[in-house]
Amino acid sequence: MAKAFASQGDMEEKKISFTEVGEGLYAFTAEGDPNTGVIIGDDSVMIVEAQATPRLARKVIECVRSVTDKPISHLVLTHYHAVRVLGASAYGAREIIMSDTTRAQVAERGQEDWDSEFGRFPRLFQGHEEIPGLTWPTTTFSDQMTVYLGNRRVDIMHLGRAHTAGDAVIWVPDHEVMFTGDIVEYHSACYCGDGHFGDWPETLANIAAFEPRAIAPGRGDALVGEKMVTEALENTADFVRSTFKPVERVVARGGTLKEAWDAVREACDPKFADYAIYEHCLPFNVARAYDEARGIDTPRVWTAERDREMWDALQG
Repeated sequence: MAKAFASQGDMEEKKISFTEVGEGLYAFTAEGDPNTGVIIGDDSVMIVEAQATPRLARKVIECVRSVTDKPISHLVLTHYHAVRVLGASAYGAREIIMSDTTRAQVAERGQEDWDSEFGRFPRLFQGHEEIPGLTWPTTTFSDQMTVYLGNRRVDIMHLGRAHTAGDAVIWVPDHEVMFTGDIVEYHSACYCGDGHFGDWPETLANIAAFEPRAIAPGRGDALVGEKMVTEALENTADFVRSTFKPVERVVARGGTLKEAWDAVREACDPKFADYAIYEHCLPFNVARAYDEARGIDTPRVWTAERDREMWDALQG
């Protein structure tokens, strides 16, 4: 029996957790669904990642209002994926921040990504009628920028390509906490369909060099303490390596995409099969790894039609 396409079979509501990862710093998590970060400053609040719809964003806002009545002034989007950005209008933030590269990716492939993810994640897009359109930044940066929420300093940086070409991380130095977006996951598969396998390990090493006391990852539980942080960084690196290395070997001998798929399943299933969105991610990950191993540096644009083609060819 064919598997349900992507996450179309995943319609169960997830349990929400709102975890303090430092003083005035929170991770909104939901059993492997996309996470959101909250940074409370002296006078206002910064949100990291918007969620897929205004309806989901309001769940984040409910949690924020349980701990502060300060206004939400800033929204930082770590990359362009629809499940991360299309809930932005709910926050009413005066500043929406992305990297220059992420803004360019919204222009280049934002609508295609919206159409693609809408088909993959029907549960996350309930209430999609409220989405006013693509999310555009008011402010962009190249390598690094700093925002002060009163006396609280927040550094927003591009530390290298990984999950996408424009990934941003957010560092709060007063409590040594980092919000990494999907560069780091915890007991969730990495989605690598728009990724850069060759750069990802170095970007993880750049994150590790900050020696964060806590990390709010892209998916999975908040990571509090050196042990959890180290485990997640190492595990994410292992996932990326275990996906790409078998494909590199297949490509080196002139093998097919289907042979690459079989090789990745052999390497990854024993370690990661029980991870959130593992089966969802696998065809897209293998397709991107196969392209990168053949020297295609820029990920091809995923469309709803290409999604189905790849799924049917590999997973279906």
